[in-house]
Amino acid sequence: MSDLRIAVIGAGQRVSIAREAHRPGRGARITAVCDLDPARLAHARTLFGDDVRTTTRLEEALDADAVIVATPDHLHAEHAIAVLGAGLPTFVEKPLATTVEDADRVLEAARAHAARLYVGHNMRHMPVVREMRSLIGRGAIGEVTAVWCRHFVGHGGDYYFKDWHADRRCTTGLLLQKGAHDLDVIHWLAGSRTGLVTAMGALGVYDRVEDRSPGLDEHWFDPGRNWPPLSQRGLNPVIDVEDLSMVLMRLDNGVQASYQQCHYTPDYWRNYTVIGTEGRLENFGDHRGTGVVRVWNKRRRDYDADGDLVVTVPAVPEAEGGHGGADRALMTEFLRFAREGGSTDTSPVAARDAVAAAYHATLSLRSGSTPRAVPPVRPEVAAYFAT
Repeated sequence: MSDLRIAVIGAGQRVSIAREAHRPGRGARITAVCDLDPARLAHARTLFGDDVRTTTRLEEALDADAVIVATPDHLHAEHAIAVLGAGLPTFVEKPLATTVEDADRVLEAARAHAARLYVGHNMRHMPVVREMRSLIGRGAIGEVTAVWCRHFVGHGGDYYFKDWHADRRCTTGLLLQKGAHDLDVIHWLAGSRTGLVTAMGALGVYDRVEDRSPGLDEHWFDPGRNWPPLSQRGLNPVIDVEDLSMVLMRLDNGVQASYQQCHYTPDYWRNYTVIGTEGRLENFGDHRGTGVVRVWNKRRRDYDADGDLVVTVPAVPEAEGGHGGADRALMTEFLRFAREGGSTDTSPVAARDAVAAAYHATLSLRSGSTPRAVPPVRPEVAAYFAT
């Protein structure tokens, strides 16, 4: 089997996902990298070899069998549509886009050109998420009625307030940029999309940090130096996204859900609680240590830390792929999809639905928590991706 020739559009922080696709002699290799930054192109040559073709022009990167789009979020739609227009299998890093309109344009482009579209929602491949979904599928808690997610973003000041992520022109907001992961997981565990949202949120910490400077210095990520949050240095000159947000959702199948995100907690992990008609489950830890999912099925008067069933999810060494091995599993699925087609655990329509829920939740929190209906994808588009 010859290697698929993979081109990469955007060689910034998420070039790490492209590294998972570079498997010379094992089915795929990175053959071209496109970016506007000469330093990033030079770094790409150290990652993928001196024979990798580097360019600043997108069209020069399209002599490939498949393409990975990993540019900043607000450019995803523009670049994905260009690649799909060439008929190439396309991996788009999540979120699919920063507006519902742009997300729908990407889906329409894939449909119009019969091109394979894959969106990088790697959490569907995280072992702890897959274990929770498996337990639900086996009826461990009966019929799902509610999903709650708390997202503690302990390194939020480092990862999201020192560059373009802090500027809503590039992200819409972190409820979309960061939260699209969790909203997609909520939909996946509950088996439905969000139809109604209301939200509230605030920018209350990082806007008080006065040290602003463009570009990241050598101390951009230093947990000791950059704690507590108000001691952060070198934040982005423009900061107009919320560092705290909370969303209430009603899904189309009647499940009610909530999502909370905070970017200045001391710890960094996600906690999901899923409640059903016959019990509830909850994860403790996600991917940077040994995760545990606990299930409670029997009535009790007080809190029982162990529950009635404890499922240990072994940690995956980072050497076996980022995000608890999810990045590698995600890319393995994409490479098979690019070559053969077929079904995948990720879904372009679900990725669009995560964007839509986050986008309308962001509009809600910025307009006095006004409830907002979340429009579904057009039926003919949904039908195309269902086949």
